[in-house]
Amino acid sequence: MTLLIIIIVLALVFDYINGFHDAANSIATIVSTKVLTPVQAVIWAAFFNFLAFWLFELNIADTISKTVNTGAIDLWVVFAGLIAAIAWNLLTWYFGIPSSSSHTLIGGFAGAAIAHAGIKIVNTKIIIKVAAFIFLAPIIGMVISFIFTTILLWLFRRTHPSRVELVLKRGQLLSSALFSLGHGGNDAQKVMGLIGAAVLVYLNTHNLTPDDVPQWLHVTMVDVNGHQQLHLPNWVPLACYTAIAIGTLSGGWRIVKTMGSKITKITPIEGVAAEAAGAAMLFIADMLKVPVSTTHTITGSIIGVGLTKRTSAVRWGVTINLLWAWILTIPVSALVGGLTYTVFSWMFH
Repeated sequence: MTLLIIIIVLALVFDYINGFHDAANSIATIVSTKVLTPVQAVIWAAFFNFLAFWLFELNIADTISKTVNTGAIDLWVVFAGLIAAIAWNLLTWYFGIPSSSSHTLIGGFAGAAIAHAGIKIVNTKIIIKVAAFIFLAPIIGMVISFIFTTILLWLFRRTHPSRVELVLKRGQLLSSALFSLGHGGNDAQKVMGLIGAAVLVYLNTHNLTPDDVPQWLHVTMVDVNGHQQLHLPNWVPLACYTAIAIGTLSGGWRIVKTMGSKITKITPIEGVAAEAAGAAMLFIADMLKVPVSTTHTITGSIIGVGLTKRTSAVRWGVTINLLWAWILTIPVSALVGGLTYTVFSWMFH
């Protein structure tokens, strides 16, 4: 039980880190266009991160909990995966690299599981789907934002620039709120899924049923339309949404600088388009039960608005560096997760 509680605490720490690591995703454009100050922006984003608690079903949490076969691992696998994810997140935050918290969590978890019992216990279909969206999420976000920007430019083509700026700065409040909702609904659920998986592992390794443990640990798989779906006690989503909201309040200014100015210069009309496109992609991903990266999504959206001006408006050198970080996240996290599990297994088994 002690290790399970440590894992739950670590998972919430990861969720908190995810909040300040990914805060830039929903506030970078609204800060760079000076619609809100940085302090106002993080409060705004944190509020809508938490509001997702009432608006999203646990689709992403269910997918994460099924990344590996929980009946074939122990709690040290979950612990090692979390340590790997936290380490990668802090490293990329320190260097201002907007990498994916979701991919590092999946990579660390899968890598530790492989070190424990081989690749056969990993749900490769989920891993392949997530890996595919490393490329699909930014591309889809880029296409949607390009279309949104083109439509907005056409709608306001005869409007005085000062009027356009005023209207769209207000519009950014809505678009950033929608993106923050999507961020909370997508990213906080990844931690919920890991906590759910940890409790299921605890029950399996101790030959317990949900009725054998306290109500606060009553995690089950229930039948929904012929499919087994994760069911969590209410405190899990509440704690996860709270942790990510508090993390968002803590800032993340290193990545704000990269997202808000280094990729391309953002105007209010482009900020609205980028955030709205990113939000649309996140809502689509939730319906598909795909844990996508909010970082990849908003980056692709920002590139899309830059392309409406000209290809040279996008700083492709920065973009290529980001792409390398995205590609390396899952394998590096898996390697760290596997090594971490091997060390802890040797020390405590």
